[in-house]
Amino acid sequence: MTFTLTNTQRKKIQTFLVYLFLMIASAATVLPLLWMISTSLKSGDIIFQIPPKWLPDSFHWENYHRAVTDIPFFLYLKNTVIITVFRVFAEVFISALVAYGFARFHFPGKNIWFMLLLSTIMLPGEITMIPLFIMFDKLGWINTFKPLIVPAFFGGQAVFVFLLRQFFLTIPRELEEAALIDGATRFQIFYKIFLPLSKPALITIGLFSFQGSWNDLLGPLMYLNDSNKFTLQLGLAMFNGMTRVEWGPLMAASLLVLLPTLLLFFAMQKYFVEGISVTGIKG
Repeated sequence: MTFTLTNTQRKKIQTFLVYLFLMIASAATVLPLLWMISTSLKSGDIIFQIPPKWLPDSFHWENYHRAVTDIPFFLYLKNTVIITVFRVFAEVFISALVAYGFARFHFPGKNIWFMLLLSTIMLPGEITMIPLFIMFDKLGWINTFKPLIVPAFFGGQAVFVFLLRQFFLTIPRELEEAALIDGATRFQIFYKIFLPLSKPALITIGLFSFQGSWNDLLGPLMYLNDSNKFTLQLGLAMFNGMTRVEWGPLMAASLLVLLPTLLLFFAMQKYFVEGISVTGIKG
């Protein structure tokens, strides 16, 4: 006896399998975060208990107090915010400015310069690490925030320029031509027309820039020597550098550092999805 499935039944089965796969993948993705939250509320003697105990008998909120007192958490937070704010502003604005030039201006060798810019994406950061350190050392910038901030004001990241250029190309030239007829300058067209219409794309690269700067460990590790100038990522590394790692406070501190990224992503999720889809102008 054989069973023949109709097209409707096949579609239902396919939909069920897709949703099942997405649920399993989502659970696998969220599981480490849930374990971090659970560990941050445990005492040290039950963290490695077998079988694992997700909910402790009593919540140890003092782990969060230790997370902000064992290291100068708020000082590191201030340093991280300063670096991140300047870098995000520079990478978003400068990348948009460069992308606008590639999308709307015609100059000799434009395509060659754009290909050279894109080729830097394939250049591993390890190749330029030592030359950059030597250059910043000769400039006297070691143990300052300058090596972490100033480079962002000189072109932004190539991938951001590429994404914004592709977005700018979707904006009709008629808007630009009408503005020129009305007497607008090129820069006025850029910040009064292109930037407002590109808000989803700008927010998308802003989120990427924020995440990259907020979670940067290698840069501060290379250039910062004074503990008063450390960032949150270096502060978390100090927990691991202790003679006896306190996993409860470490997970609590990690969760506090992760929280701004999560809140920012969920607050901007609509624009993020819209920016990734690289849509044009809405009617």
